[in-house]
Amino acid sequence: MPNVLPTFKGWRVVIFTNDHRPPHVHVMGVEEHARFELQCDLEQLQVMSNVGFSLQQLQSIATYLQANLKHLCKERRRTHDHV
Repeated sequence: MPNVLPTFKGWRVVIFTNDHRPPHVHVMGVEEHARFELQCDLEQLQVMSNVGFSLQQLQSIATYLQANLKHLCKERRRTHDHV
């Protein structure tokens, strides 16, 4: 599970190649983990789950992911042949 974006504030952004729908990315810290749904057709994302990140951290992560959404959607398509 390689990172699909540079590490952000010590958190990794990954796409699991054997993962399920809906299209999403995982953001992982040492003890934190969140999933964000990629709504590529709408050019937005949504928090699917969160364990350990504060609301402020989630907002910061969402801003980072939104700024890189086109790249994330491209990577999801590349690894799954669909989005």
